Amino acid sequence: MSARAAQKLYTPELLGLATGLAEFPLTEALPFRAEARSRSCGSTITIGLALGAAGLIAGVGMAISACAIGQASAAVFAQGAKGRDPREICAAARALEAWLAGEGDEPDWPGIAALFPARAHPGRHGALLLPWTAASKALSSVAA
Repeated sequence: MSARAAQKLYTPELLGLATGLAEFPLTEALPFRAEARSRSCGSTITIGLALGAAGLIAGVGMAISACAIGQASAAVFAQGAKGRDPREICAAARALEAWLAGEGDEPDWPGIAALFPARAHPGRHGALLLPWTAASKALSSVAA
């Protein structure tokens, strides 16, 4: 990747998002868990989620070893997940995949615009999808 392309990809907004991950530690109080790994770059995430009495996401935590794209994506996911129905999480994952493949509209998720520069870099799509992939796996038993 050229320095110019990297500069467009790694915007200050995108880089700043990763600093918010400390607000979402992975704890034992988050029983719905799953892991995901990007085949393209080797980034990994373990996500934990908790549901409230109404069946909506009440807690999010994660342990992530990823590039800035994966970290920013995890932060965007975590910041927008609370209060959502598990089916919404899975639908957002599918919408994000379709959008990255050029087959769908921009996903409806708060803060997602910060990740838009990564769309032009297919090698980063796996890292970008990590939190949604892991969350969909974690919630598969309740989102069916």
